[in-house]
Amino acid sequence: MSIDIALETFRFAFSVTAPIFLMIVLGVFLKRRAIINEGFVQTASRLVFNPGLPALLFVSCATADLEQLADTRLTVAMLVSTLMVFICSSLAAPWHIKNPQERGVFVQGAFRGNLVILGLAFCANAFGEKGVALASLPVALTVIIYNVLSVYTLNASLNPDAAGSWWKTCKDVLRNPLIVATMAGFAVNISGMPLPVFLLDTARYLGNMVLPLALICIGGALDLRQMRRLDGQALMASFWKLVLTPLIAIATAMAVGVKGDAMTVLFLLAASPTATVSFVMVQAMGGNARMAANIIVQTTLFSLLTVTLGLWLIQWFHLA
Repeated sequence: MSIDIALETFRFAFSVTAPIFLMIVLGVFLKRRAIINEGFVQTASRLVFNPGLPALLFVSCATADLEQLADTRLTVAMLVSTLMVFICSSLAAPWHIKNPQERGVFVQGAFRGNLVILGLAFCANAFGEKGVALASLPVALTVIIYNVLSVYTLNASLNPDAAGSWWKTCKDVLRNPLIVATMAGFAVNISGMPLPVFLLDTARYLGNMVLPLALICIGGALDLRQMRRLDGQALMASFWKLVLTPLIAIATAMAVGVKGDAMTVLFLLAASPTATVSFVMVQAMGGNARMAANIIVQTTLFSLLTVTLGLWLIQWFHLA
């Protein structure tokens, strides 16, 4: 590959990641200047998750060209690779984490990505509405897997006797507005039911607003003081999330025949940093919340480098 082509592929990779992280930096700046505060972040986050993201996913799924999305290999690769990362990180946890009660925190940080905000933002920035549509079904189904596996691994390490939370998890999954919106969008698409133009335009307005606002909220919620306490356990979980997880996903995708834009979408989803909701779960269950916060901050900041480099390598080796 010539230097010109190498530079061009790097420009593409950087153009996908740079705007997203500039929005996160903007959120950090606005919080530090007291232009936004914790109350704004909490209120805006509720607006993002309901109705913002459901509107974005519904429109993307309802208007997508299903013939282009008919290949189920992307979804299969995403689900299989998620399970593989969970199993492998669970087996490796005793090597990295001496305290058994902290192993669930490590495993969740290693496999649970921020698909709904950063994953979709990467895909939208790379391929527009097509990228969101390609990612919608894998994201919806993977979120279900995330919830189930997170409850399992945290219960196993923090509260092995807990059983009632399983039923609560199932109910939360069934009522999750992101999953409901995705399934409703595909149902409308398959039925051929025409949607009023004013309804689509309103939903698109919400969709255009939601991802930038979500990124600002991430920046406003980041506690950069966590970077002063770099510990080996959090760094190892970050290595799993940002390096090993994408490698396993790419290998799985190649094994099942994923190609083209779908390969890039899979990488962007797999390489997304650890989900912020993982901190909430660990804190609620009495786990090591500081370790969970460290993993989130580290993966969010370091993913600018790893996602850019990974996209560049995918283009370099013609994997997409």
